[in-house]
Amino acid sequence: MNDQLNNSEERSIPRFLLFSFIGIFLFMIPIQVDGEITIPVAVLANTLEGLAGPILPGAAALFMGVAVAGSFRARSRPPSSDLLQSLFEVNTAWLIIRILGFIFSILVLFNIGPEWLISGATGGLLLESLIPLLITVFLFAGLFLPFLLNFGLLEFCGAVFSPIMRPLFTLPGRSSIDCAASWLGDGTIGVLLTNQQYEQGYYSKREAAVIGTTFSVVSITFSIVILSDLGLTSYILPYYGTIVAAGFIAALIIPRIPPLSWKKDEYYESSAKEVERSRPSSMNVFQWGLQEASKKAVRHDVLSVLRGGLKNVLDMWVGVIPVVMALGTIAVVIAEHTPFFALIGTPFVPLLQLLQVPEAVEASQTMLVGFADMLLPSILGGDIESELTRFVIAALSVTQLIYMSEVGGLLLASKLPIKFSDLVLIFLERTIITLPVIIGCAHLIF
Repeated sequence: MNDQLNNSEERSIPRFLLFSFIGIFLFMIPIQVDGEITIPVAVLANTLEGLAGPILPGAAALFMGVAVAGSFRARSRPPSSDLLQSLFEVNTAWLIIRILGFIFSILVLFNIGPEWLISGATGGLLLESLIPLLITVFLFAGLFLPFLLNFGLLEFCGAVFSPIMRPLFTLPGRSSIDCAASWLGDGTIGVLLTNQQYEQGYYSKREAAVIGTTFSVVSITFSIVILSDLGLTSYILPYYGTIVAAGFIAALIIPRIPPLSWKKDEYYESSAKEVERSRPSSMNVFQWGLQEASKKAVRHDVLSVLRGGLKNVLDMWVGVIPVVMALGTIAVVIAEHTPFFALIGTPFVPLLQLLQVPEAVEASQTMLVGFADMLLPSILGGDIESELTRFVIAALSVTQLIYMSEVGGLLLASKLPIKFSDLVLIFLERTIITLPVIIGCAHLIF
């Protein structure tokens, strides 16, 4: 194998192993703290939230104000750097959402406005309970994500798992990197990678649409937030196992049915089809994966980790928090003061009762609200007493995958061949396919 690697790549193998292990430990190794099973990143986030809790709502309002001011500034004068452009250049719809999030945060912070908007069950719940946890999770997760992304772990996994992607999911082997980037990093990372590969001619329209809507999964970061919000952190291992099982079955079925099966195997208009680099016959998949990982690791160092981590944190604080505040407040107000979610969730009540899910009526109200934002089911289901039901809600909100506050909006804004009607249909398909799998796993666990 050494003959296949040049000296710099060979020297980078320890770097790949060391920093990838650090990332795996921080994000994927369960530890026990105060009698509960959790992961190191969650411990750091909870500790900081306990220390800085009183100032976090004000900090969140400040981030939202910066997002709004920066977005207006970007409209009058183009940003001078790629970072500022990625933070502040948004279309009119997303600017309005940022403005709403900032307004709601100010009203809650200074206790101004109608009770139905700022109470502890609506806007106050978002700003004073959920968003402080998001700030701390985003801080540590964002800082440490480059250990997973920048030192070859994705390339290694992509090379090793590439032989299964085409027969199982009708996708080229390199798509496994996009899938891993979403799971280990963030769904938005997966969408951005997929869009880039599509524009460069590596994916056809059908392949790009399948990857963007089937494999740009909710990240470990958000999964931690959902588990914490529903008081289920001690079930982290069976939770991930359930998500993997349900997501795997959905990934087998959904690419083979409309609307994804209707997409054509045509390539982006400004690019020619690129041939996927194949593994040399003289190397096994492990050797090939190690070579690909070493090529990635040699290009990065600890300083790049810090730079990439800080950019991740700013992206989350400035880009995600205003959206969660705006859409979350609106959805919770609708849920608390109107029968809307109860009505659209009513068809799920007989199914939940048939599958012996406790508190089926309450659970039904969370079945479709995740289309607006992935965190909303955990907010609405937080008062449900049954751990089994809360577990089902937590797993379903992740496997539904399409949520408009982030991944859905990014899919529509990208060059990927995805329409809003596609997203609605895929969201419903994922709900119907994964729900029985999740409930079955829940009955085995509880």
